[in-house]
Amino acid sequence: MRKLFFLTVLIICASMLLAATVSIDLWFHSGRGDEREVLRSQVKSFNEMQDLVHVNAVQLPEGSYNQQVQAAAMADDLPDLLDLDGPYMTNYAWSGFLRPLDKYVSQHLKNDLLPSIVNQGTYDGKLYALGTFDSGLGIYGNKAMLEKVGARIPQSVEDAWTREEFMDILAKLKELPDVKYPLDLMLSYTGEWYAYGFSPIVQAFGGDMIDRSDFMSADGVLNGEEAVEGMKWLQTLVEKGYVNTNPTNDAALVEEDAALAWVGHWYYNRATEALGDDAVILPMPKLGPEDSKFGGQATGMGSWCWGITTKSEHPYAAWLFLQYILRPEEILHMTNANGAVPSRKSASKMSELYGEGGPLQIFVKQAEQIAVERPVTPAYPVISSAFTKAVKDIIDGANVKEALDEAVKKIDRDIEDNQGYPTD
Repeated sequence: MRKLFFLTVLIICASMLLAATVSIDLWFHSGRGDEREVLRSQVKSFNEMQDLVHVNAVQLPEGSYNQQVQAAAMADDLPDLLDLDGPYMTNYAWSGFLRPLDKYVSQHLKNDLLPSIVNQGTYDGKLYALGTFDSGLGIYGNKAMLEKVGARIPQSVEDAWTREEFMDILAKLKELPDVKYPLDLMLSYTGEWYAYGFSPIVQAFGGDMIDRSDFMSADGVLNGEEAVEGMKWLQTLVEKGYVNTNPTNDAALVEEDAALAWVGHWYYNRATEALGDDAVILPMPKLGPEDSKFGGQATGMGSWCWGITTKSEHPYAAWLFLQYILRPEEILHMTNANGAVPSRKSASKMSELYGEGGPLQIFVKQAEQIAVERPVTPAYPVISSAFTKAVKDIIDGANVKEALDEAVKKIDRDIEDNQGYPTD
């Protein structure tokens, strides 16, 4: 593997006719601490293992990351290599800020990548971004507390709690003296969390964020009967006192103030370190009817990925670093730290977490069975923003239908203002 990598280095460098070290700039979101440390170590090891390409890594705050990237793009001030949240890739590609990666990616690599990774990075028939990991939602729980109320522990996606069962368990957990709020919805998170974490509720009930047949309107879909029912259910969680709407952090489960946490793969290390054998990972509940659009059960998918910008004067050098962190061992370096789904099949087979019998196999199974990608359209930033505003208002007690109607108006107005985002 190392011989193949260094052979690629020589080929790329020969094509660039490098006479001296090339410096490239890389931007990345602050993210979780473990992810930051792994990326920093990868940048350091890459810079030390050769003197042909030097990577300058710049960390930006996650909460305002997308806004900063958008501002830099408009100012023609993007770096060579850009870390971006998967759903935002389409808008950047449509706007002409990203280079297609197709000429760099070998067929061997493409065949080894998860289909979700390729789908997330593809727009208008071209591959613009690749990630080292995928993602998924789950219900993390405290097994000791669940056993106190007689809750069963689902072992598979098919065996997940029904909505009625879930609500019954929450009601019983609320009566435990040590439980302040039964369920942590991670409302201390900002940015993309609201769209990623709560659009699966809309989809499980049979609605969606936009009509995916042509991506031209959200009317009748985001504010349709099914979506309204889903968001009313979310509001009910608040009204019944099951959720803390003003948390100061995301530690309720690990501090044993909550029995359950609606969160993603990244919480694995934290949960197991705090709860030990009492930490369990449960599949997403069956909230809607099985004959609904998405089968009544959904999880988010997609994650942060990398793209080479059209601003870069050294795209081959940027690809060299991207190729390095896409090596199976480097993918595992990252996913062993953040608990995410490895982006390459060969890496998954090597993973103790995701391999046969691994503790995080549930995320792989969900990705295969109930994952719904966020809409692959240049309108996504507006969809995310409008949906986030609606969810926050709904949690604060707003009329559900009116909040979703307002979101639809914003989305459809943006699509109309951009003439449907034509690709020609």
